[in-house]
Amino acid sequence: MTLKLYHCVDARSFRPLWALEELGLPYELVVMPFPPRYRAKEFMAVNPLGTIPALEDGETFMTESAAIVQYLATKDGPTPLSVEPGDPAYGAWLNWLHFGEATLTFPQTLVLRYRRFEPGKAEVVADDYAKWFLARLRAVDKAMEAHEFLCAGRFTAADISVGYALLLADQLGLSAEFKPQTAAYWARLQARPAFQAAKATQVRHAPAGSETMAT
Repeated sequence: MTLKLYHCVDARSFRPLWALEELGLPYELVVMPFPPRYRAKEFMAVNPLGTIPALEDGETFMTESAAIVQYLATKDGPTPLSVEPGDPAYGAWLNWLHFGEATLTFPQTLVLRYRRFEPGKAEVVADDYAKWFLARLRAVDKAMEAHEFLCAGRFTAADISVGYALLLADQLGLSAEFKPQTAAYWARLQARPAFQAAKATQVRHAPAGSETMAT
């Protein structure tokens, strides 16, 4: 059964798209204009919430980006993206995997909403949550002082999760505030062939008028 991913350009669904490319798995990609609940209403029959990502794998249906990355990295046994129970880095791997979404991406969604989609409504909120994001990014700054990747001495799914938060920060103009070690980390992630392949394939499949930074 072919994996099917519903996606909007540079949205949270970029996490599973990047993971699919890293793992070399066959998949079907459906790229929709953002927001799909308004601009691709047929998607509501797939996901009544109208949010992306949505992943179909046979009878399995998932909508949480970090959970999908974890699923892809582990469902058929160990992969280079996973860290296994019993490995000393297992706890750090899980923590970073979910840190990328719950701690880093969440505040940026408020910046995105009030700077990009509802300008003039709550700039103070956007400014406050931009500061929140940068404060939480200190954990990444610290980790990158002595390491090339977040855990286990190599690139893993945790880097995909946090890497998407850096991508969103770049789109929102927050990357100018990155510390040098985090900027270098972000450059390493962008140089990965699978990252570049994911960026290219989303453009090839995108309908006319698709927007970036959709969440």
